[in-house]
Amino acid sequence: MTAAFLVSIPVFVQAPLVRNAPWVSLVLTLGWLALSMHLMSEPRQRAWGSLLYGFTLTWLAGSLYWGWLRADPLWHIPVEALGLPLAWWSLRQPHSPTRLGTFFYLGSLFGTVVTDLYIHSVGLLAEWRLVMAAPAFDSMGWVLGSALSKMQSPLGILWAWEACLLLFVAGMLSLRRQSTCWKVFGAAVLSTLVVDGLFWWGSSVVATGL
Repeated sequence: MTAAFLVSIPVFVQAPLVRNAPWVSLVLTLGWLALSMHLMSEPRQRAWGSLLYGFTLTWLAGSLYWGWLRADPLWHIPVEALGLPLAWWSLRQPHSPTRLGTFFYLGSLFGTVVTDLYIHSVGLLAEWRLVMAAPAFDSMGWVLGSALSKMQSPLGILWAWEACLLLFVAGMLSLRRQSTCWKVFGAAVLSTLVVDGLFWWGSSVVATGL
């Protein structure tokens, strides 16, 4: 549940913040990092600190991409993957205090990759750029309408089912494992389905003017 909540924060809290005050979002990364390190230094709070550490990696990437590079969707995955060297280092340390957070970060990154692959496959890059250039969300109706028409096409529906199936299977298989780290990974992956579903619903509301 905690992992799912942390996945949703960058979408529903960070997104409006970074659009209007990217430097504030970036500086907040230091606060999240300091808090995570403090919690990891306390034995009873180590798991919470580790989760917050993984969240900090996603927050940093979100601040950089959505703050300054959001107009180009091709930069999304490379920026989101900036934490991979730290994740690789953590996974090589069997008793690393950041291990749990690393699995959260990797689960979140996996969900992002699958979502972006869907966007590329359906051909939504042009709409992405137009949405990012729009001055306000309520002025995006016709752009989102164009995107929805592609998403609701036979090819769009096929890709959506494949993406959802991949996320669902990966998430459920991870949750069935005994390791807490893998359970966190699975929760982060499954949360992507919820976040994507809410975004689709919100886009539909704006596009139809309801």
